[in-house]
Amino acid sequence: MKLSILDQAPISAGKTAQEALQSSVKLAQLGEELGYHRYWIAEHHDLFGLACPNPDVMLGVIGAQTNTIRIGAGAVLLPYYKPFRVAETYHLLATLFPGRIDLGIGRAPGGSAEVSMALSDNYLKQVREYPQQIDELNNFFTHNFPKDHPYGKIKPTPVPPIPLQTWLLGTSEKSAVLAAEKGLDYAFGHFMTNAQGPEVVKLYRKNFRKFHDSHGRVIVAMHVICAETTEKAEKLAESVLLWKVLQEKVTGPHKIPSRDTVKNYSFTTKEKEKIDQLKKKMIIGNPIQVKEKIIALNTQYEANEIMIVTITYDEEAKFISYRLLAEQFKN
Repeated sequence: MKLSILDQAPISAGKTAQEALQSSVKLAQLGEELGYHRYWIAEHHDLFGLACPNPDVMLGVIGAQTNTIRIGAGAVLLPYYKPFRVAETYHLLATLFPGRIDLGIGRAPGGSAEVSMALSDNYLKQVREYPQQIDELNNFFTHNFPKDHPYGKIKPTPVPPIPLQTWLLGTSEKSAVLAAEKGLDYAFGHFMTNAQGPEVVKLYRKNFRKFHDSHGRVIVAMHVICAETTEKAEKLAESVLLWKVLQEKVTGPHKIPSRDTVKNYSFTTKEKEKIDQLKKKMIIGNPIQVKEKIIALNTQYEANEIMIVTITYDEEAKFISYRLLAEQFKN
């Protein structure tokens, strides 16, 4: 089973965005050392203490400081951008780092309504036109516009020696069908939704065969915290769980709270219920438990690849989690 990394570039309390982004570079390097297949970094805007609004810039930095691991955006929020500009940017990255670049695309806002307004005067219109944007992007990558099309004579240069891989990210049946229709590989965010994920992935595969008479690839992204003991993993998870509770309680960005903050926080009954629900979408435990849970979950998904997102207050605990997981899957 291939394992990959999804990084949301979280900022821990007491740390700066610069330190969080430096940690992202170290995580990609660690992933390469441990044999993870790919590393993706997410796009967020003024949101909950997440440090990366522009994966493109980070990929240039990370690509220069790694050698073999595939790197990509998870995802570029396409409604904010013109497809030609995205194609140029990712062709440039794929030229600099041949055979290593992935472009994940999505349509989530990645921030507040005010952020969407600041980024685009026509965000809702662009969301409605998302399927057409995907067509345009694909045509730029394949140079497949009709000759009489206004874009038929232009190319997003430089054209890389090895084509990049394009993935559609989603959490719903609608995104699954769209990915299948457009012939794109599909990355499903298991940790982000209450949807019946295995059924969504089955729908993707069914429609992909209908439209293309072949099979698309599937990545399933899971939220995992692994430690030497179950008790330690549970303690590590408390910070990210409180962080998620605070997202719904107070406006503005929040950093990942420390253990002391967790200890001193008085949870309401409703918040405890919320945490119980959140934990159902996470995999928490020692290496043996985590491996068993991932394998069991993937018997339902039958994904080609599992992408791991791990958020902890302590940077080293996050790195240890990825290390323990990689070592356990090698056994």
